[in-house]
Amino acid sequence: MAPSEPIRRIGLPRRIAEEQVAKDQAALPTQVFQPLPPPTGVSPFRLDIRDVISPQAYSAMSTNGLLSFHAVGDTGGIMDPHPQESVIAAMTQDVAVAPVPAFFYHLGDVVYFNGEKAQYYPQFYEPYRDFILPILSIPGNHDGDATNAAVEPSLAGFVENFCATTPHLTAEAQDAHRDAMTQPNVYWTLITPLVTIIGVYTNCPEGGQVQPDQASWFASELGAADKSLPIVVAMHHPIFSADSVHGGNANLLSLLDTAVTHSGRSPDLVLTAHVHNYQRFVRSQHGRQVPFIVAGGGGYHNLHKVAPTSAGSPPVPPWQLPAPNSDTVLQAYVDDKFGFLRITVGNGSISGRYTAVRPVAVVGQPVTSQVADSFKVDLGSHLVT
Repeated sequence: MAPSEPIRRIGLPRRIAEEQVAKDQAALPTQVFQPLPPPTGVSPFRLDIRDVISPQAYSAMSTNGLLSFHAVGDTGGIMDPHPQESVIAAMTQDVAVAPVPAFFYHLGDVVYFNGEKAQYYPQFYEPYRDFILPILSIPGNHDGDATNAAVEPSLAGFVENFCATTPHLTAEAQDAHRDAMTQPNVYWTLITPLVTIIGVYTNCPEGGQVQPDQASWFASELGAADKSLPIVVAMHHPIFSADSVHGGNANLLSLLDTAVTHSGRSPDLVLTAHVHNYQRFVRSQHGRQVPFIVAGGGGYHNLHKVAPTSAGSPPVPPWQLPAPNSDTVLQAYVDDKFGFLRITVGNGSISGRYTAVRPVAVVGQPVTSQVADSFKVDLGSHLVT
């Protein structure tokens, strides 16, 4: 019998939104699970916001009862610096708007393409030189996708620059005036007096992959979170996404639902990235609505378009997802501009505002930006407006 002919890869057919939103992702040989580095702090890997921001900022936050922060992922400007620089310029302008943001929570893919230490200066320290907020982060797949683990193990650069045991200037910072962050692990919890933020590391495979030990930690942290405060969950790979490139991930939805079942606690907001655009989904269960945000338009040069529906045109919000996710609606999206989120917690709500940014052709020119979407989660009724 003649040997079977090998299957030649010649591209993929056009993807439609109904198939993309929360699919079972196929493994790719170029994206494999990478072993996690040892934690630099003690279990259960919590960082208090008082160890990050100034005493004056902490006092103002506690007195005003408001905590605001920026959030976006996929920022590295390795192919073209203009989108990243433009988003940073708009974020820098937004720092002057009250309530002053306390920090920037990066949603992963800080450094393209493989998390190399040598790329931390041109893609992180130099672009954020004049951005005067602490920067916290969870890793993305590009941060952990080591090309040669014998030379630079997975997440070696991330650990050195985000998981230091004490604040200090790393070799990667060069002449930038920014100390390494002191997160206790690559998955970790930020403790604040107004909200608990649980950061999950979804590793490198397309669709994300979380091992049982981290899944158990995640459920435990949900259960241990202060019951008087809302919970924000952050992970790099999106649970829901209608884009034409990556799509959402059914396995991460299962991870979240299992953790909620075991802990008895549900997040009030889920922040993700990986897909290079902005999308806002709202999931309704048991009388409770939870926004699921994709915010991956932070500066990597190419944007991902939302896929057309089976009818041939892009979905028109509000667009209800097909079964088995018909409890979820795509409420808004921006797939033609870069941008960033501002999240504000306090006064019985979590509010979000997405600022869309059109990159300039020359670094340093004034940027054009505008608020493209906003939402509010009422923490009393658990409804989204």
